[in-house]
Amino acid sequence: MTDGQLAVRACGLTKHFGDVVALDGVGLDLAAGRIHGLAGPNGAGKTTLLGLLLGLAVADGGELEVLGRPVGRALPAPHGVAGFVDGPGLYPSLTARRNLAALAALTGQDARSGRIDEALAEVGLTDVADDRVRGFSLGMRQRLGLAAALLTNPRLLVLDEPSNGLDPAGKQHVHRALRRLADDGVTVVLSSHRMDDLEALCDEVTILATGRVRFSGPLEKLAAGGPALDHRLLTSDPEAARAVAAETPGVRAVTDTGPRHAAGTLVVRAAAPAVERFVNALVHAGVGVREVAPVVPPLEAAFLALTGQQEDTR
Repeated sequence: MTDGQLAVRACGLTKHFGDVVALDGVGLDLAAGRIHGLAGPNGAGKTTLLGLLLGLAVADGGELEVLGRPVGRALPAPHGVAGFVDGPGLYPSLTARRNLAALAALTGQDARSGRIDEALAEVGLTDVADDRVRGFSLGMRQRLGLAAALLTNPRLLVLDEPSNGLDPAGKQHVHRALRRLADDGVTVVLSSHRMDDLEALCDEVTILATGRVRFSGPLEKLAAGGPALDHRLLTSDPEAARAVAAETPGVRAVTDTGPRHAAGTLVVRAAAPAVERFVNALVHAGVGVREVAPVVPPLEAAFLALTGQQEDTR
């Protein structure tokens, strides 16, 4: 990957708030035209890192390059960067349409009504375009904040928990808009506490804990490199399946009862390759496999392990 293909390059970023270390030597390379997720426990440094990308704060140390330009000690965001942290800044007494017109005028963007209508349609707010924002739900405010960012035609879009408060329809609008932007070459960086959102949207993910990067890379690599997981199996013959598990290397039966599991299921602990071998062995033994699924999704399990929050999944 060449430098020209990177939307963000960070090396050794540090940030302190008094005695609190928010970022501790963070390094990050974000490719252009990708959706990159940022995850971590509360206090991990996610919002601080997003703030640096948006020009809302400056690092105490390290190097940061955004859209090919070094970021120094000046606070304004580099040209081509848009987004929000801690929710979008909106005018409650104005309508959605007038909010966008005002924000466009403040930032010197295209404030023509046609462009505003396009942005509202992109996030599914056409029907409430002339309603005052004070009556909007959290999810509707998030979508309006995204519409405001779209008006700037960003090359780097930075969003803090954009799925907060979204109903299924709203989430569909937001996901579709973000995917279209990435397809058009825009780099999207978003934080989320929801592993299902990251899995549905992101090409890559960075996991932070105590201000340090614990993992950064493709989702497939994160899931494949995760710990052995508990998998729930529903078979035609649970006792025969237990016997096959005992003979399959890397597979261990851990329980077949409990509040999370229906009677007659078998739960085994194994890494993904061993699960595949186990299922093949069951089929070879004539045991019908009706269902096999991780008790905790792989991405969530990897997140818990990397951030020191691993819990008993039985």
